[in-house]
Amino acid sequence: MADNGDAGGMEAGTVTAAVLVVGNEILSGRTRDTNTQWLATELGKIGIRLREARVVPDVEAEIVAALDALRAKYDYVFTT
Repeated sequence: MADNGDAGGMEAGTVTAAVLVVGNEILSGRTRDTNTQWLATELGKIGIRLREARVVPDVEAEIVAALDALRAKYDYVFTT
């Protein structure tokens, strides 16, 4: 598990996750992100707290940087 430090007031031992949403279409408003809400709901059912959602454009360097930052902070990182 990642070392979450204070984890925003979360209890020690809480399993955490983040979602990285990739796509210019999301940022432009052409497409609505419905994956994050669904993922948060489903993860909650199995005791995993979705703590962060981040949206990045279709730029490889930005995707890699965001993924590296999130994986250092949370137990799981999902991408869509």
